[in-house]
Amino acid sequence: MVMRGSRSTSKGPFRADQIRPGDPYELSDGHPVYCEPTGGHGAQKVKLGAQAILTDPAAQDDSGVDPGYAPRPNVLRSPDIAVGNVPDEPGWIKGVPLLAVEYADTGQDEAELSRKITDLLKSGTKHLWVVRLTGIPRVEVHEPGLPMRIAVLDEELTAPGILKNPVPVRALFEPGVARRVALRNLLQGQGYESLEAVQEQARTEGEAKGKAEGLTEGKAEGLTTGLLMLLEFRGIALTTAERERISSCRNVDDLRCWLDRARVAGTAAAILV
Repeated sequence: MVMRGSRSTSKGPFRADQIRPGDPYELSDGHPVYCEPTGGHGAQKVKLGAQAILTDPAAQDDSGVDPGYAPRPNVLRSPDIAVGNVPDEPGWIKGVPLLAVEYADTGQDEAELSRKITDLLKSGTKHLWVVRLTGIPRVEVHEPGLPMRIAVLDEELTAPGILKNPVPVRALFEPGVARRVALRNLLQGQGYESLEAVQEQARTEGEAKGKAEGLTEGKAEGLTTGLLMLLEFRGIALTTAERERISSCRNVDDLRCWLDRARVAGTAAAILV
């Protein structure tokens, strides 16, 4: 989020318990920091980051968007995305997240952003990623005791012990990459390491069922089950007619072809050509 605020070096008079949920302010050393609403560009990019990061198997039950943290009475900080220490409880969260992600867009108050980074890292945040939406797409990686480094589009970001998977920098900027990363994460949450693993299981189950029954019908039924399962995992909606076409098909070659297309195609119409 874009933060604006100018203040003296002395401590301010405000406390976190004086800020209400929904108020457009953070606190740094008792000084209020006005947080401007996010524009459409920033909102879209934050959505991509949430898809790629919050679906990680290690983060799904302990993460959130825009949570408020009060590590000290006169400090209140709200990163755009947080992983670790996100309890499902009302009120400001004590402490800080293990991983914080902040998006910086046009008009960013750099001095205030620097203070926010310092507040979080000094209070226990292990990894803080600043996603720069102006200039060359890049992510500034901050970790306690280490110099800031820059990660560019073709690199990956890691948070060992916090996230299971590396996050491609492109996933924080590009919708297609964010969706692929989210799909991988969600499949892992269901016990599959990848989309290829789902496809292979569908093939194996279909072949095994056909072999056990000694009938083409068995193979077709198994492949049909696998195809429907894969479409569900990918979130590809089926019309009643499309579902009936798949369910009634007994041509093993057609089913195998559809299963192959389902790995890359984005619509049922493109799969059932």
